[in-house]
Amino acid sequence: MKTGHYGSQRGATFFGVLSVLIVAGIFLTVGFKLYPAYWDHATINSVVKATSEDNEELARPPAQIRQNINRKFLINQVSLPSQDALKITEQSGMVKFELDYEIRVPMFYNVDAVVKFEEIYEVRKP
Repeated sequence: MKTGHYGSQRGATFFGVLSVLIVAGIFLTVGFKLYPAYWDHATINSVVKATSEDNEELARPPAQIRQNINRKFLINQVSLPSQDALKITEQSGMVKFELDYEIRVPMFYNVDAVVKFEEIYEVRKP
């Protein structure tokens, strides 16, 4: 007669699989909710960076630069949370772009995530 453990099985239990799926679902939900904020920031940042590298644009006064940037935001269907989020200053031959803002993203029920973005570009005026 043979003896052995023919009746025992090994593998993941239902609750083990369920807990992994719940954790994965939470991470995916958070990722999908935060993605638009990061995507909009990438677009905003690319517009500001491209403007800071354009010598023709840098020759204009700061008010005109801001107006042109706002047009590019409109074309790209993005907007800043406030006008103060982008500061354009000109001082002693340098143009400085300060992009500094926060976005509050609703996550679950009364839980929100705050995403903060800070970028600074400083270039010499042509």
